[in-house]
Amino acid sequence: MTYLIVKWLHILSATFMFGTGFGTAFYMFFANRSRNVQAMAVVTRWVVRADAWITAPAVVFQPLSGLYMMHAAGYPPSAMWLWVSVSLYALAAACWLPVLWLQWRMRDMAAEAARASGSATGVDGLPASYWLYERIWVVLGFPAFGGLLAVYWLMVSKPA
Repeated sequence: MTYLIVKWLHILSATFMFGTGFGTAFYMFFANRSRNVQAMAVVTRWVVRADAWITAPAVVFQPLSGLYMMHAAGYPPSAMWLWVSVSLYALAAACWLPVLWLQWRMRDMAAEAARASGSATGVDGLPASYWLYERIWVVLGFPAFGGLLAVYWLMVSKPA
């Protein structure tokens, strides 16, 4: 593959990773605020799928394509912007991995509560742990998204 194709795929996968992550977080956050267990069950199911089908492949492709481009473009591995980018990416990944587990658990809890409630829309069937997981999920989102925003800036600006 040529450098330009890898660069295009790198940018495209970064867009998928960030866009899907932000979009699913937006919908899951507001589905939870609706306190409609049926909506929460549907949204959490699709959030988990989107992370598995779109975000996870992009998360893996990003460092691989980044290392390829760094080598192909001749950037020294000691460049400060690269170290900061890698560190921030690692921070985002360290936040995202527990978020995946939390989302899987929240999906299962919401699905069980939706089945148990039938057509009712309240959140009575959700265990207290759902809301604890949701708070942790929200808190972990801030450093993950903030770190990725900084990585975007570093990728574009490549400061000396």
